[in-house]
Amino acid sequence: MRKLALNDEILLSVQQPARYIGGEVNMVVKDPSQVDIRFCMCFPDVYEIGMSHLGIQILYDMFNRREDTYCERVYSPWTDLDKVMRQEQIPLFALESQDPVKDFDFLGITLQYEMCYTNILQILDLSQIPLHSRERGEEDPIVIGGGPCAYNPEPLAEFFDLFYIGEGETVYGQLLDAYKENKKNGRNRLAFLQAAAQIPGIYVPAFYDVTYKEDGTIDRFKPNNPCAKEKVTKELVVDMDQVPYIEKPLVPFQKVTQDRVVLEIQRGCIRGCRFCQAGNVYRPLRERSVEYLKESAKKLLDHTGHEEISLSSLSSSDYTDLPELVNFLIDQCSSRGINISLPSLRIDAFSLDVMSKVQDVKKSSLTFAPEAGSQRLRDVINKGLTEDVILSGATEAFKGGWNRVKLYFMLGLPTEEKEDMEGIALLSEKIAEAYYDTVPKEQRHGKAQIVASSSFFVPKPFTPFQWARMCTKEEFLERAYLVKNKFREMKNFKSLKYNWHEADVTVLEGVLARGDRKVASVVEAAYKNGALFDSWSEHFDNSLWDKAFQDCDIDPDFYTVRERQIDEVFPWDFIDAGVSKEFLKREWLLALEGKVTPNCRQRCSGCGAKVFKGGVCYEDKD
Repeated sequence: MRKLALNDEILLSVQQPARYIGGEVNMVVKDPSQVDIRFCMCFPDVYEIGMSHLGIQILYDMFNRREDTYCERVYSPWTDLDKVMRQEQIPLFALESQDPVKDFDFLGITLQYEMCYTNILQILDLSQIPLHSRERGEEDPIVIGGGPCAYNPEPLAEFFDLFYIGEGETVYGQLLDAYKENKKNGRNRLAFLQAAAQIPGIYVPAFYDVTYKEDGTIDRFKPNNPCAKEKVTKELVVDMDQVPYIEKPLVPFQKVTQDRVVLEIQRGCIRGCRFCQAGNVYRPLRERSVEYLKESAKKLLDHTGHEEISLSSLSSSDYTDLPELVNFLIDQCSSRGINISLPSLRIDAFSLDVMSKVQDVKKSSLTFAPEAGSQRLRDVINKGLTEDVILSGATEAFKGGWNRVKLYFMLGLPTEEKEDMEGIALLSEKIAEAYYDTVPKEQRHGKAQIVASSSFFVPKPFTPFQWARMCTKEEFLERAYLVKNKFREMKNFKSLKYNWHEADVTVLEGVLARGDRKVASVVEAAYKNGALFDSWSEHFDNSLWDKAFQDCDIDPDFYTVRERQIDEVFPWDFIDAGVSKEFLKREWLLALEGKVTPNCRQRCSGCGAKVFKGGVCYEDKD
């Protein structure tokens, strides 16, 4: 029987002790002494968030299929346990074996959101692993980062030994084999990092030097080690049916954010929204076959006992065999009392028909993401959604019994004007009017409930908007108040609700998204000031970051509101994400002209992803 790292007294003193004991359904159990490689997979947020992440479940399953590897997990301890662990000098531990993380060969940290960066330092600190890669010795784990934020790894470069750029199913085996060989031959840490640097998709920050111009922008980014590549090309799964999917997902003992089975139907997107990083870095669109998905769905449901299954995709409506898959799931799930969740659907006749079959209409709401309040601005961002489509979809939904609609917008988009902002309220009003015009009074389930939410625009690497200026906190709030005041003028004001994201969090996200290596000192200073769980509004304290910027003599405006020149060298330019910088430049200029680019199935726009020789680029070309 495992001995828990925390005694009963500590477990009874903290919130939700199930976060720290492991032992979940489908947890993998191996004898650590009988494996060659111990890998600890980390999600730098609380357990409930991390256990909802599909990527870690995939890698956990994949690594543990290797007989020579034992993959375990760790999450950020909540603030109550964090305090106890520091006081009692308890090293952070993995859930499966309850062994200290510092005793593992690898610590793999997924980088999903910039506002978790201080939690990464918490993980290292509590694990008693030196924060800086240059200070680690032969006994310390190799710290590796991956995930969407790794497409600009520079603000974290000091803290990681290496980064894996792209999808994990391709060369992780090669990386683990190289580590095993290095260990077998008695070679040191540097020898492994040099071997790793030669593997596709692997970036070792210590093997590169950055020089800057007088204006603070990057002059040169060059390898300083012969093993390092000039360009690091992302790793990509070309044939989604050729990589194994999870068969036995971990099932937590407690409620987590996404408490359901997740079926990943495809990766990538054909839409080309100019603000969307995921839609660019995961190009090209690659589908799993419907037969593969049917078989996977059966195994997932059989091995978990979950009461809901969700389709995972950036745009589920673009999956070729969606009707066949959904009808299969309805047949499988209806008799077992299992709900079906269908996110990322465009609201059309098929979607509404399906949702009426799988949802309780009285309990559900429909979601539209117009992103912008006017058609002009939707064209700028290349959002292929017209007002007519939105209104006709809402009208059909109201006829089908829905009366609640959620609308997602962004404020601060490039070229945004007053009319675009006020358009958020006007479009919301038109949807409310559609409800009252469509549904006779005696058939209504109460009044219409139209909830519009605004996030604030953050320019992200590898998007056409990576050149864009970002608003200040004050500008964001001015725009939100302008929209709020416009809502008050609407005839159906009582049916409308408007809310917005925190502006100071957004500005900080913008700094970390497009930051360079100099920003690492700010992340460290903020952490030492007490910044932790910055993605949780109740814990975010902007003053800690303000002090960090001041103490490090770094101006956050340099990374946010500064205008970028079209030929500027970006911190992430050494990464080949499959979309060429020339394509992104073209899209940026088209955005400024308000011109639309067709989606990938309508016409190839020459983004560069064709080089991977698969996916939507080669549909019907066999």
